[in-house]
Amino acid sequence: MFKKILIANRGEIACRVIKTARKMGIATVAIFSDADREALHVKLADEAVHVGAAPSSESYLVITKIIDAVRATGADAVHPGYGFLSENAHFAEALKAEGVTFIGPPGVAIEAMGDKITSKKIAASAGVSTVPGHMGLIDDANAAVKIANSIGYPVMIKASAGGGGKGMRIAWNDAEAREGFQSSRNEAKSSFGDDRIFIEKFVTQPRHIEIQVLGDQHGNLIYLGERECSIQRRNQKVIEEAPSPFLDDATRRSMGEQAVALAQAVGYFSAGTVEFIVDGDRNFYFLEMNTRLQVEHPVTELITGIDLVGEMIRVAASEKLRLSQRDVKLNGWAMEARLYAEDPYRSFLPSTGRLTRYRPPQEGRRDDGTVVRNDTGVFEGGAISIHYDPMIAKLCTWAPDRAMAVAAMGLALDDFEVEGIGHNLPFLSAVMDRPRFQGGHLTTAFIAEEYPDGFSGVVPSQEQARKLAAVAAFIDLAVQRRSMQISGNLADRRCSAGKDRVVTLSGFVFPVHIETEDSGIVVTFAGETSAAVASDWLPGQQHAHFAVDGTPLGVKTSRSGSGWRLRWRGMDVVANVRNPRVAELARLMPVKLPSDTSKMLLCPMPGIITSIAVREGDHIEVGQALATIEAMKMENVLRADRRSVVKRVATAKGASLAVDELIMEFE
Repeated sequence: MFKKILIANRGEIACRVIKTARKMGIATVAIFSDADREALHVKLADEAVHVGAAPSSESYLVITKIIDAVRATGADAVHPGYGFLSENAHFAEALKAEGVTFIGPPGVAIEAMGDKITSKKIAASAGVSTVPGHMGLIDDANAAVKIANSIGYPVMIKASAGGGGKGMRIAWNDAEAREGFQSSRNEAKSSFGDDRIFIEKFVTQPRHIEIQVLGDQHGNLIYLGERECSIQRRNQKVIEEAPSPFLDDATRRSMGEQAVALAQAVGYFSAGTVEFIVDGDRNFYFLEMNTRLQVEHPVTELITGIDLVGEMIRVAASEKLRLSQRDVKLNGWAMEARLYAEDPYRSFLPSTGRLTRYRPPQEGRRDDGTVVRNDTGVFEGGAISIHYDPMIAKLCTWAPDRAMAVAAMGLALDDFEVEGIGHNLPFLSAVMDRPRFQGGHLTTAFIAEEYPDGFSGVVPSQEQARKLAAVAAFIDLAVQRRSMQISGNLADRRCSAGKDRVVTLSGFVFPVHIETEDSGIVVTFAGETSAAVASDWLPGQQHAHFAVDGTPLGVKTSRSGSGWRLRWRGMDVVANVRNPRVAELARLMPVKLPSDTSKMLLCPMPGIITSIAVREGDHIEVGQALATIEAMKMENVLRADRRSVVKRVATAKGASLAVDELIMEFE
């Protein structure tokens, strides 16, 4: 067995590998860039080596620097994680030449499967069902349009060396094919150093389901069930689960056997994933094979009990698999929600900054038998950099069945505290409560169909608003009690036993009467309905558990003017608790209107301007490209939403802008 493993990666996956290596008694070496000097993976590893500047092209992607780190530390194996060099055959061969073990598949398999065009040809030869498409290289946008027409719209434009949703576009017509080709090519070159593009038929109403395979160097190959990864935005997975709520046993077995056949065709060993698109009739088509550990591997671990990182290490050390196909049993249900540093209220655009508060839910088994797991690479006070993927953590839950796993995820998300940056926690919470998601009716178009106008938060129903109003009443009374304890005013203390208040939130007005009890308070609403509220909340707490008529609520709380900001299940409301006379006067107060920015193009995310498509004085049309901004290796084209004339261009190509910084003004 290995004595020391260098992890050629960063963030949560580096921390994940360190965790297993430590259990196996293996020392670890972290590498880090200038931006990651204080990163969590650096603190957790036994040793750490600096490998360059913040851009990954000058650090994590430089093979010679990583080889130097291997030599300097005496590591006898390297785990690549995912992304960066994990699917780089040259890296695997360079390590082999150094006499260092690459914890992953053989270089020939990486090379064959890493090229999407070659992999589809091999898959077809191995009897694996494939999507119709053009597997040859495409020279320019005109050729892309011609090919798209021959296949028939809609088509998927994809980078041959792509992954993680980068270098991918869906085109429904010639204009989108032309533009999508160029954007995919630019992203592919920026992210992978390889701008080759291919086109295939886009399957409508598709589900994205993948098979986890595991093989050793002695010819043994098995599959470990499937993962449903259909909840995506911009082709980036957001929520995954295992098993899939859609597959039957026969389809699962057929997909698994084809995945193993493909792996055998390239002499595969180690952990790998074969991805499929599945239509509504359970017909499935090969997409690609990822010759590495997947981001979503924890859900497979939770339902199989198999440590995939540990198995990768054992396989790399030439050990035989310790189980056969008949030993693989799928137990219960697991969910994974990816917490990203992106603002769901701004079309999920990336967010950067410092984590002023980072409090994940407690990991481990809960009283109800469910399990919570959180894979992360950040800490409170750490920074989210513009240079890397915006994922903060992967929150996972396990339960005996899907309904319980979804419910457990909802509660865990309620307990997850993140402040200082934009993040998608509200969106993840909202998805858990969508009837379509709870019913397992998923496609890769789920987000676009459920939120056609974008995500703007969850508007509470009257019943939900009542619960939050009861919580606000509890908080307001607790603050008053604290004030009375400090002032020692006994008269005020005596009259606090029964109180009439008016709670306003999200357009609702609730006249209430509050009575105290030993276990909490009882809030009586107009119409004689009441709610019993109990909690351990104390003034100053930013999160607490409440029980409203026995229903648990994990609510994030903070002051907002004279009221209270309450966040729960994707809802973000300000609740004001006033005595009736003050409430009457408050209704007369004017509402402050937001500033008019309709004649400005503001930067929607922190990023770098890669092009300005117009000049001062230009007449522009609806939908016309105005500028392109790159953030976290993704290109975003900013378009005009109305006809106008460009009055002033306030920035230039190459400029680094912050959120809401001015790009241009219009007349």
